[in-house]
Amino acid sequence: MISDPLTGETFVRVVGRRSQPPIGQLPSPAAREALTRMAAYRTRAPKGVFLYRSHEEANEDRQRWTVDAVVATQR
Repeated sequence: MISDPLTGETFVRVVGRRSQPPIGQLPSPAAREALTRMAAYRTRAPKGVFLYRSHEEANEDRQRWTVDAVVATQR
């Protein structure tokens, strides 16, 4: 059984290879750069709750936002 030192949770089995660095250890420069890139990611979808009359209407908006994001990235 594996115990998480941060939360105190106990796990019977852990699947996968990803592990957390020891508490207090700073992330590597590559990890910090990846986090910075992810923080700058924008979906181009406006915030809010949208009510649509149909799935097609909702899909049109989603497609328009996706195209706007692609165009903005290419500029």
